[in-house]
Amino acid sequence: MPTSFSRVPGRTGIPLCALFCAILPLIGACEKKPPFTPPPPTVTVEQPVRRTVTDHLDFSGNTRAVNTVQLRARVEGILEKVLFKDGDTVKKDQLLFLIQRNTYEAKLQQAEGNVMTQRALLAHAQTELARYTNLLAQKAASQTDVENWRFQRDTAQAALMTAEAQRDLASLDLSYTQVTAPFNGRIDRRLVDPGNLVGAGGATVLAEITQMDPIHLYFSVSERDAASITRGLQEAPVKGKGTEYPVVMGLAGDDGFPHQGVLDFRSTGIDPNTGTLLVRGVFANADGRILPGQFARVRVPIGREREAILVPRVAVAFDQLGSYVLTVDGQNLVERRSVTTGPVQDSLIVVESGLDVDARVVVKGLLKARPGQPVKPEMGAPEGGPPGR
Repeated sequence: MPTSFSRVPGRTGIPLCALFCAILPLIGACEKKPPFTPPPPTVTVEQPVRRTVTDHLDFSGNTRAVNTVQLRARVEGILEKVLFKDGDTVKKDQLLFLIQRNTYEAKLQQAEGNVMTQRALLAHAQTELARYTNLLAQKAASQTDVENWRFQRDTAQAALMTAEAQRDLASLDLSYTQVTAPFNGRIDRRLVDPGNLVGAGGATVLAEITQMDPIHLYFSVSERDAASITRGLQEAPVKGKGTEYPVVMGLAGDDGFPHQGVLDFRSTGIDPNTGTLLVRGVFANADGRILPGQFARVRVPIGREREAILVPRVAVAFDQLGSYVLTVDGQNLVERRSVTTGPVQDSLIVVESGLDVDARVVVKGLLKARPGQPVKPEMGAPEGGPPGR
């Protein structure tokens, strides 16, 4: 008996079993597969470090020279010589400028000659007074003659004093023809060239000299911070009898605060216009690297040394609840810990509370770490030293 095939209505020539065989693979493909679970993100963790720290305050300030002097021509004359190169480092009493001397040498000789004349007149008056005094006792001279020679003697004494003062002034003017350095320092460029008349109608400025070692640093502190610094200055040992109150400074291009100094002055009161207290530090500057007028970062320690826990500054974040760090627990789950932070120590920050030294703090991959979610922690090298014990 011939086999019969069912056909799909409306479709001619397509057997029903062939159609079923074509749809069967598609039904298998529609079966649900298990969802893809991505691996936990990799983050870098570090343990906090324990270190001895000192609380401090940071400010901004400017450097200033201890001494700055304008060298002036105090006598009139032709500037004959300039005995330095612009920008030289000079020593105390070093000859820098030479002004025409012959005129003042002649005036000094004239004054010395006048002194000698007045001395001779005084000696003659004293001799005659003594002689006429003896003659008066012998009734061989009159009282008028004695009074006259006494007057001559007194006048000669006064004239001698005047002549000696004029000689001293002439000698002083002669010394002014040599302009010397008043202290060790660095001299700026000369403002007058040789051959020019100086000192005519006023004291001509010849150059400016600045003392470079030591150098001062001035900065202003707020009224709130002034109390801490004032207390520290009062507790510091007396100058010359022990260690002074320290201060450190960093200039543009410096890493940290490499320059060591001491505080040596504070203003007598708070400025009512700014509400700040002016404070000064003094720093050694033998190499002349610190220049007057530079902007500086200042750090003043306050309080005593203490043990503290520190973490990298990048690990601390802030939100509406305050500062916090992300840690990884024993099950590699991220945990948010609220912390109280203290002063910054270079690339680290002090954590006053909320963290222990055994915690694993997320320092890299913070954007991938979510509280309550698993992560793959990798231990990094601590920035500030070995992990806390």
